[in-house]
Amino acid sequence: VQLQASGGGLVQAGGSLRLSCAASGRTFSSYSVGWFRQAPEKERVFVSSISWSESSTYYADAVRGRFTISRDNAKSTVYLQMNSLKPEDTAVYYCAARKGFAVVTSAAYDIWGQGTQVTVSS
Repeated sequence: VQLQASGGGLVQAGGSLRLSCAASGRTFSSYSVGWFRQAPEKERVFVSSISWSESSTYYADAVRGRFTISRDNAKSTVYLQMNSLKPEDTAVYYCAARKGFAVVTSAAYDIWGQGTQVTVSS
């Protein structure tokens, strides 16, 4: 499986963006997917994850209630709908995949996309 993240851009505070993580490979439906972000000079942190079966979703406290993760296995794509964006959401967003349960630890994911820049202006 290979991942391609897209959908980033520049948006004003309070605005919305939808990130996409498109996967190649016929076994995508068996992978759980997570979104992580890395702001300049900061460590990469967990944002959200979704299990392969869509039965479980997880969110970081900083984004819960504003971001929604979903997936369309027929399209081999995971989405991150981001609403009510804040300047502190500015970061490069990465999607990652792993077989098994959705988890919040980046080290548990062994397949990573290239990242997409999200910039929120105040």
